[in-house]
Amino acid sequence: MRHALLTIGMLGLFWFASPAKAEALRCSQGSAYEGDSRVSVLYKCGQPALKDTFCDPVYFPGTLHPVPSPFAQSVAPCLPVELWVYDRGQGNLIATVRFRGGVVQSISYGRQPE
Repeated sequence: MRHALLTIGMLGLFWFASPAKAEALRCSQGSAYEGDSRVSVLYKCGQPALKDTFCDPVYFPGTLHPVPSPFAQSVAPCLPVELWVYDRGQGNLIATVRFRGGVVQSISYGRQPE
């Protein structure tokens, strides 16, 4: 009996300690998830209200120090990032979809775009 209670307790701990599920964006043609391509999100959710493209800085391995621009351009290419903003209507938070390398890196919600 004691062994069964211990096993159930351990399973409960693993269930509560499991990583949180990634955010999803529910759209008219399905839901967009992390790892989806731009084409997939475009098909499922349509054109975003806003788009922005920029380059993430390149960092020295294992540090938080960015590689200076002249070196970064010749040694390591910039990391292109796209932000797509979806206004989901009154009463819903704005969804910001972050693409990196052509796939969804994250989906976040807020009152204003990221």
